Amino acid sequence: MLDIEIDGKQVQVPAGGTIMDAAQLVGAYIPHFCYHKKLSISANCRMCLVQVEKAPKPLPACATPVTSGMKVFTHSELAVNAQKGVMEFLLINHPLDCPICDQGGECQLQDLAVGYGGSASRYQEAKRVVFHKDVGPLVSMQEMARCIHCTRCVRFGQEIAGVMELGMANRNMHSEIQTFVGRTVDSELSGNMIDICPVGALTSKPFRYSARSWELSRRKSVSPHDSLGSNLTVQVKSDRVMRVLPRENEEVNECWISDKDRFSYEALNVGDRLQKPMIRVDGALREVEWNVALDYVSHGLKDIAAQHGGEQIASLAAPNATLEEIYLLQKLTRGLGSGNVDFRPRRRDFSADGQLAGTPWLGLRLAQINELDAALVVGSFLRKDHPLFTQRLRQLAKKSGKVSLVSVTGDDPLIKLHERITVSPAELPLALAGIVKAVAQLKSATPPAGLESVEPSAASTAIAESLLSGEKHAIFLGNAAEQSTQAAQLHALASELARLTGASFGFIGEAANSVGGYVAKALPTALNAYDMFAQARKAYVLFGVEPELDCHNPQLAVSALRQAELVVMLTPFRHEAALEYADVLLPVTPFTETSGSYVNTEGRVQGTVGVCRPLGDSRPGWKVLRVLGNTLALPGFDYESSEQVRDEMLAPDQQFVDGLNNGLNDIGGYALAGKAGKDLQRIADVPIYATDPLVRRAASLQQTHDAAAPTARMCASTLAQAGFVDGESVRVRQAQGEALMTASLDETVPAGCVRVATAHVSTAALGDMFGAISVERA
Repeated sequence: MLDIEIDGKQVQVPAGGTIMDAAQLVGAYIPHFCYHKKLSISANCRMCLVQVEKAPKPLPACATPVTSGMKVFTHSELAVNAQKGVMEFLLINHPLDCPICDQGGECQLQDLAVGYGGSASRYQEAKRVVFHKDVGPLVSMQEMARCIHCTRCVRFGQEIAGVMELGMANRNMHSEIQTFVGRTVDSELSGNMIDICPVGALTSKPFRYSARSWELSRRKSVSPHDSLGSNLTVQVKSDRVMRVLPRENEEVNECWISDKDRFSYEALNVGDRLQKPMIRVDGALREVEWNVALDYVSHGLKDIAAQHGGEQIASLAAPNATLEEIYLLQKLTRGLGSGNVDFRPRRRDFSADGQLAGTPWLGLRLAQINELDAALVVGSFLRKDHPLFTQRLRQLAKKSGKVSLVSVTGDDPLIKLHERITVSPAELPLALAGIVKAVAQLKSATPPAGLESVEPSAASTAIAESLLSGEKHAIFLGNAAEQSTQAAQLHALASELARLTGASFGFIGEAANSVGGYVAKALPTALNAYDMFAQARKAYVLFGVEPELDCHNPQLAVSALRQAELVVMLTPFRHEAALEYADVLLPVTPFTETSGSYVNTEGRVQGTVGVCRPLGDSRPGWKVLRVLGNTLALPGFDYESSEQVRDEMLAPDQQFVDGLNNGLNDIGGYALAGKAGKDLQRIADVPIYATDPLVRRAASLQQTHDAAAPTARMCASTLAQAGFVDGESVRVRQAQGEALMTASLDETVPAGCVRVATAHVSTAALGDMFGAISVERA
């Protein structure tokens, strides 16, 4: 530690620290623009000039390392004059458009100009003009004349998002921030550039000119999308959500959020929001009052339970629902005498359920990821499944941590990988078994039973070596691993690998309550999320699920729903497919209009409250389920608040859930499948902007490249073997369903596989996410 003095205050600073770091320790504010605590130092705005004793001229605080005995003056006459001089230069070409600027009221330049700017400009020449640029539907670069060239956006892309989408071209007064050759900004974290821009050069295109910052109320919330549980600030005007921003929490999302979290609010006020209950009358859905709808549902469920038995009723919740909603749905279902309840609609293999030793979770805290020496991710489309989790791994790899990936496609995670293995879905357990065998050989241990014939590859051995070097390691199973037809084998193999290497092991998790669903006890004692459709039931209660887009086998789900006598959907939206098979639509509110809790992948319990009133006659889901329980005369539904529901599951103010454990009881041996057969295999990813009903209805997100209609993606050898050419129309068949698509060349897809995305209307007629598929010329 080095002893220095700032403005007369003594402070100790770690060696290598800067004057800016020291100033923050003593609470001394130094004006700055280009400096950001999460980005590298560029020192190009010069606003942070300070006086250092014995230095011949002012020095930039952000780039000047401290030395022992240094004396710094941040507000001396010399420092302030230097800062005022820099401000005068910054304002020379800045347009005088604060009254109409979206950044007005929250602009760093505006704030600092009050303290360091002059009342009039000495500059009389014409200001420079920078023409606007169209970089996509999310980020607006319409007013780039405001740019002060701090390069925060450039450094963010390189260092946080992992891709340099913006750069600075030309020199001196002709310098401009722009994309390369007119390309758009497509990173899944691109919206953070808006937040870190200290002026109004980069603004939110969906929010543009819709409200002023001082008109907005700011409310705390939590993202309902991915399993991280990012902390949000939701800004509201006249009971309408106008903007969503990150709320800093170093232990969860740091100071970032994904574009999915930022822009999905657009769906909250779309035209197909369901605002009144609807029941089927004479073959058509008609609007009714709440008491009529609830009586209809109550009598329908009672009649089916009485005539056919409670086991003919099945309930399925979305993993994005709140903890309270999932809990009350399973409680209501069991009260009707049914054990057919689940919250994992995209799961296929449930054979590990009876062997679970506790609640599956990440295996370590999110903040501990940067302490790892090595990490292995199995079965994940990392960037698109978990943008912020991937960002943490990206920072780990930059710090010399060894990150390896075993996946079913060769997608670029924008991480400097130590090693990667890309195989077909059927060979995923075999690839993981190769790493287990390699570890056993390196430790001169006896390989687990069932792996005798497995031969580790060079890549398997390299991954094994990384997991045996250093002290802290982690193994993560991703969405594709959980959705695999061999999920239990992958779970068991990952557990064994963790035991052999001493690594932590866990699941990244698909959605906001992928852990919370276990806490809510929404696990089946009879039919699971797949079998409840494979063995069609008489009645279905669906909470927040759109089966043709959210289920592992949408073809099977829709077929079962069409045969059912009663289909009740609790949903915020009225969508076309439901008009065909739903008998009752009950309007429940999205996350911004209800209170509730989410348990993220590390087991952290985070509560939210409604930030605005429910739209129309929609009601919070937990209230609808409570009243439905009362109407059905079920015991234990006398709740007066969502907090009472939560406290029935967890202790008040509990921060982390108990019983987190990824172990399996009675694993036994491993029965690994061999190489894949001659049939083409389907690889079904869930596109980042198709994961749940909210993001699917966010207009701006649906205009991005990631939201384009899926194609049948194959590598060159598979295309040639099938006799197709890139761009040709093909008919994809699976079970009794088919889809007309375009064949496209994609060398990231393993040979013998076809990548066909799920969760899209164009592929909703197909079957299992992973399995045999055929492609023929259209």
